[in-house]
Amino acid sequence: MSGGGQPPDVAAVASSLVPLPVILPLCAAGLKLAIGARLERVQRFISAAVLLAVLVVSLVLLIAADRHGPQVMYAGGWPPPVGIVLVADRLSALMLVISSAVTLCVLVFSVGQGMADNDETTPLSVFHPSYLVLVAGVSDTFLAGDLFNLYVGFEIMLTASYVLLTIGGTLARIRAGATYAVVSLLSSVLFMAAVGMVYAATGTVTMAELPARLDALPASVSTVIQIALLGVFGIKAAVFPLAAWLPDSYPTAPAPVTAVFAGLLTKVGVYAMLRTQTLLFPGDRIGGVLMVVALLSLLVGILGAVAQTDLKRLLSFTLVSHMGYMVFGIALASHGGIAGAVFYVAHHITVQTTLFLAAGLIERRSGTTDLQSLGGLATLSPLLAVIFFIPAMNLAGVPPLSGFLGKLSLLRAGVDDGGALAYVLVGGGTVTSLLTLYALTKAWNLAFWRAATPEMCVVGTVLDTAEGESPEEEGEQGEREAREVREAADAGSCVGADGTTGGPGPEDTRRTQNTPGSQDGPEARKTRGARGGGGVRAATVLAGRRVSATFGGQEITTSSVLPVTMTGATLALLVFGLAFTVLAGPMFGLTDRAAGELIARTPYVKAVMDG
Repeated sequence: MSGGGQPPDVAAVASSLVPLPVILPLCAAGLKLAIGARLERVQRFISAAVLLAVLVVSLVLLIAADRHGPQVMYAGGWPPPVGIVLVADRLSALMLVISSAVTLCVLVFSVGQGMADNDETTPLSVFHPSYLVLVAGVSDTFLAGDLFNLYVGFEIMLTASYVLLTIGGTLARIRAGATYAVVSLLSSVLFMAAVGMVYAATGTVTMAELPARLDALPASVSTVIQIALLGVFGIKAAVFPLAAWLPDSYPTAPAPVTAVFAGLLTKVGVYAMLRTQTLLFPGDRIGGVLMVVALLSLLVGILGAVAQTDLKRLLSFTLVSHMGYMVFGIALASHGGIAGAVFYVAHHITVQTTLFLAAGLIERRSGTTDLQSLGGLATLSPLLAVIFFIPAMNLAGVPPLSGFLGKLSLLRAGVDDGGALAYVLVGGGTVTSLLTLYALTKAWNLAFWRAATPEMCVVGTVLDTAEGESPEEEGEQGEREAREVREAADAGSCVGADGTTGGPGPEDTRRTQNTPGSQDGPEARKTRGARGGGGVRAATVLAGRRVSATFGGQEITTSSVLPVTMTGATLALLVFGLAFTVLAGPMFGLTDRAAGELIARTPYVKAVMDG
């Protein structure tokens, strides 16, 4: 079944593809759980093939939705309100394409990380099934045609995210995961209550039926329901003041998990806001409140970013800040505002994910993301400097990159609105963009162009977790670390001030790995100091040893050469993000048509009810 107008063969093919982005990852996750930790290569192939198939299906759905209108599928042939309905219109299909491409790149990055760390069992038996379930939940959220199925999609996504966030089981991750779980469970309860309120007031939760029934309600009742749903989605999107949990939760997770959470999961909340605000609550009835929220998110988030000394936390605060741009477009409720918000969501998913993957590479190269301990990376790893610089400038909005184009479209929509609050937000958005440029430039200079610090031991650094120590113990430990860093620097085992490595290189470590007595004894050297985000500290370096130790609960091997697979996945995502700049004209055309379809509401309602 499909939206009206297209030939029957196109309708049949397109509508039959609609559930695949949900079904394929779930089936693959079940198959991988059945296989267990066996057949590692086959399991990697299954994960990559399934996500590639989801990407192809999403592209077909986007083309079909753009040419022929929303594509609709009734589960089991039951029409609403009895059955489950899945809908792929321009907005949801575009989000599916972006999320599929991003999750595929992050999966390849995680495979490369497992291969580099010689850690093949944990990613396959735990990470991959959870990751595929997460992808299924995200797809279900984008395709949901009723509020209850939207709630189910959120729950599938959150259940998988609890596992992914606490993978490794360190104290920091358990603590951060507990905070994340409590906030998520609270938002789930509120979401369920809001769905109950909608059903009690209208007798349905099907989104295509709700516009007419909500319009018939008293304005006060409709406004209460609108605020309840916005509150829930605001927690998911991490807008101010509902974002306090995010900067402490995301940086502790493994790099690929942090990347996909920061880049994608928060946008699921923005997508839900876009869908409900345009379809169920058209106009700008509470636009003033949303503008205030957008302004506070912009300014508080970016001021928090400027104050950070850890790269992951800095990026987390920029994430909170840039949510304000998207909420700004939703608050305007105009064609230009919605189109700008859709474009900015698509751009921001790719750029923010790329930056967190680049932070993961920095962490692997230097053993830390603490900006006070980083330095000299431009000399040590020029490619990494490029990988970080381009998306950083894109996020800051430097012309002619897509970040600049997205912000310009939103600011132009604000000027067209002409209201006092809109002009204040235009000013706030401009200031935020400049402060983002300042924060990222500062991080860029400290990490890449400042002379390498003695604390940054690159090759041969053993990393261990430092959780569980008392403040007194940490103080004593810090003094010992500082003393040992000085000793290690004198011994030449750390990065020199000129940016060259003094410790054993990978080839050296391989040559001497089997040398009798090389892993212990008088030649063993100790270095400490590379204290990174998430309570990670450098521990012991043994001369001639192929170094591998726990890092945030996961085995890693520091290396002066970046793993090819991880670097390739990050580069692929960087190129994908740059495509928004190269193809800005067609992208703006698509987001403009998507905004027109959202505001009109009729194509969506007609496709579902007449399908």
